[in-house]
Amino acid sequence: MALALYAIKGHKSGFKALIAAEYSGVQVKLVDNFEMGVTNKSPEYLKMNPIGKVPVLKTPDGAVFESNAIARYVARANTDCTLYGSSLIDYAHVEQWIDFSSLEIDANIMIWLRPRIEHAMYLPPAEEAAITALKRALGALNSYLASNTYLVGHSVTLADIVMTCNLYFGFIHLMTKSFTAEFPHVERYFWTMVNQPNFKKIMGDVKQTDSVPAIQSAKKPAPAKESAKPKPKQEPKKEKQAPQPKAEAAAEEEAPKPKPKNPLDLLPPSKMILDDWKRLYSNTKTNFREVAIKGFWEMYDPKGYSLWFCDYKYNEENTVSFVTLNKVGGFLQRMDLARKYAFGKMLVIGSEPPFKVKGLWLFRGQEIPQFVIDECYDMELYEWKKVDISDEVQKERVNQMIEDQEPFEGEALLDAKCFK
Repeated sequence: MALALYAIKGHKSGFKALIAAEYSGVQVKLVDNFEMGVTNKSPEYLKMNPIGKVPVLKTPDGAVFESNAIARYVARANTDCTLYGSSLIDYAHVEQWIDFSSLEIDANIMIWLRPRIEHAMYLPPAEEAAITALKRALGALNSYLASNTYLVGHSVTLADIVMTCNLYFGFIHLMTKSFTAEFPHVERYFWTMVNQPNFKKIMGDVKQTDSVPAIQSAKKPAPAKESAKPKPKQEPKKEKQAPQPKAEAAAEEEAPKPKPKNPLDLLPPSKMILDDWKRLYSNTKTNFREVAIKGFWEMYDPKGYSLWFCDYKYNEENTVSFVTLNKVGGFLQRMDLARKYAFGKMLVIGSEPPFKVKGLWLFRGQEIPQFVIDECYDMELYEWKKVDISDEVQKERVNQMIEDQEPFEGEALLDAKCFK
């Protein structure tokens, strides 16, 4: 039997339980006919939560309210679930980070956000204090995530689910790229989490805000009643009838506009068929140099495509192997929007820390696509250099990166990942 969740669609508070349900295998169904301001004021609802707040989870044993409590219930409903780790200390650390994300992250984000999305009172000193406290919390979280992929252990726990949901409104409404750039490990963590399949199924595509919304004007008090002094009689005004053509024009304007084409689809046709190269790369198991590398240069169209080297700017941070590998994996996940137009190889180099991250990318067109630069924040974490294929040294480096040659530039390969 599915548990019934009364929640606002698209709200972080409901996300917590729904994502936890995906990981725990517990059936939780969002109530379809829930209407804020109506359903939550009904006698039946007020029996479940006397103050009428959302969300509420209806279970066979009774109702649960408060989003964190609901998420905890769902996480524990399946005794085989590992969302609380595997030990007593894991359990304590999960609870620790849930409290931290609620008290230090969510509380301060909401003080900053409410005057901008609701008609809440705007108090500049309170907002300034909240932003200062939020930056302090994000700084602490950033330091922790410098050497940890997840908040507890080596896999997703309820702590990650609650933390990500509490960061969600900050990223989509308030915290622009210029704000979060100060916390690169928090950025990496957030985008890694929201792109996990179980998160993405519930949250959909998440996009960081470009600007902070303006303050909403506070609700004005009701106007005072006028005296009973009679008003001078006024001549009745003739109603102007709106012409019908304008109404029709307005209806036409509301019709959905066709989605604009990607600029790369408007480039002149290329002799290089990217899927043919990806197929050759994947299917070549022996004589890689003779078959795949030779085939690549035969296919390569320097007018329709360009090659780029990239080098991670902050290799000194790469002190833990699995964290470095997850960082590269997250980058490749976020590059998925370019799959139709790109091929890439990412190498993690070194037998001991700090590990170096280097890459080779093939892009449609003569420049790195602008939509990739705009949408994939990882791009600015790398130095990019266009390959000069007339230089035999650079051309040989391309060959070595495509075939995962080891040693590479005198060092062992920890791992090599392909984007295709």
